[in-house]
Amino acid sequence: MTPTFLGTAAKALQTCLRSPSCAHAARLRLYSTAPPPPRPGSKTIPATFQVFNRETKRLQKERAARNTELSRQVDYVKDEVAFRVVDRLLDIKREFNEVVELGSGCGHIAKHVDTDMMKKLIMCDMSEAMLNRDRDIQYEVPVERRIVDEENLPFPENSLECVVSSLSMHWINDLPGAMIQIQRSLKPDGVFIAGLFGGDTLFELRTSLQLAELDREGGISPRISPMADSRDLGSLLSRAGFTLTTVDVDEVTVSYPSALELMEDLRAMGESNAVINRRGYLSRDTMMAAAAIYKEMYGNPDGTVPATFQILYMIGWKPAPTQNKPLERGTAKHSLKERLETERAATASSSAETK
Repeated sequence: MTPTFLGTAAKALQTCLRSPSCAHAARLRLYSTAPPPPRPGSKTIPATFQVFNRETKRLQKERAARNTELSRQVDYVKDEVAFRVVDRLLDIKREFNEVVELGSGCGHIAKHVDTDMMKKLIMCDMSEAMLNRDRDIQYEVPVERRIVDEENLPFPENSLECVVSSLSMHWINDLPGAMIQIQRSLKPDGVFIAGLFGGDTLFELRTSLQLAELDREGGISPRISPMADSRDLGSLLSRAGFTLTTVDVDEVTVSYPSALELMEDLRAMGESNAVINRRGYLSRDTMMAAAAIYKEMYGNPDGTVPATFQILYMIGWKPAPTQNKPLERGTAKHSLKERLETERAATASSSAETK
């Protein structure tokens, strides 16, 4: 793949995106399989804008779980993120009777918890095959498996002590609505901890596929799912009624022999594209072009290619009278400016004495 082609493809892509009236933009409309929007006032307008086909996602997970050996080989990303979610749970010095895990898959959280943290883990997933993939494995904490759709939680109000989720909520259509359901299900002073893919996940693959499709097929189609932005999660947590919220961002980078192996692993993870108006077919010519562009633009010196997984972590608490609350504005007894100036002077004095 020559630099000339890359430069031409990039310029064409920019032109297409900036000018909706160009020839390429006209072709883009041919790729959409979404139905036309319903008429205003129609009873067919859904309460929530549907981005993902949840049934497609369930079938993808079912298919991935049936190949047990291959599915276990690609658990590395989900196991790593689950470990980091559990690490945040460890910071809460409390032993829970029951913890509910949403989108548990085969049991990534269960691999990292012990009886000092909880007495029981309730694993919930919409895929029965994925939920039962590792049913023969014994964990330190007793587990209960339930088939649950994360978009429709069955738990009564004020019934749960803790809800966790690892790499599942990025497939939810109504993320604010799901958070509201979780908040209602928690007892006062209950905690919610989750990790999900962020918007910069697989940006290398997204760019390569767009450039390849634009050059070989004259247009682009949604190949990588839209994901949440870290700047929005804090507002979503507050909107759902959580308090003492925390949001942080992390990255996991994995090297692959080529983009083809990356796409194979995503399929085996059950993380294939599930956008409603996606194209189901990717030609071999376009796939090979995308792999060549990927290696040219992002390749490592050793010949491998990196894949970046951006992980957004969020923590929220259900309000309770016993929780610590910030002091009212203006009630501080000491000036922060004076404290910082004092510390700065002490540091300067210490440095002078050392010299």
